[in-house]
Amino acid sequence: QVQLVESGGGLVQPGGSLRLSCAASGMIFSINAMGWYRQAPGKQRELVAAITSGGSTNYADSVKGRFTISRDNAEKTANLQMDSLKPEDTAVYYCQTTLRTAWYSSLRDYWGQGTQVTVAS
Repeated sequence: QVQLVESGGGLVQPGGSLRLSCAASGMIFSINAMGWYRQAPGKQRELVAAITSGGSTNYADSVKGRFTISRDNAEKTANLQMDSLKPEDTAVYYCQTTLRTAWYSSLRDYWGQGTQVTVAS
C-alpha cells in the first residue's frame, strides 16, 4: 500500500504565501514524478507543478514565477512553495506521484486526499 499525506493548506490573504508538503510512504521501490494538481469548484482538476526524479520541473503558466516545487528523493517528499497568492489560486490541492512498488511492477499513479487552499481578504 502507498500513502500520500499532504499538509500546509489553509486561509491566506492575497499576496501571502503558503507551503504545501507531501510525504509518500508504504511499499515504494522507486518514485518517478511528483506533482501538485488543483481543483476549484466547478472546474476540472489541473496540473499546477511537477518535478521528475532528476529535478526537472514543469509549471502551469498561471503560477510561473510565483510557485516553486521541490522534492527530497531520500525522504520521498515534495513541497510546493506558493508566493504572491491570488484569489484565483483558491482550490483543493492534490499531491500526485508516479511510482513503482517493486522492481518488476509497472508505473502507477497515486493521489493524496487533498488540502484546501483559500486566498481571501
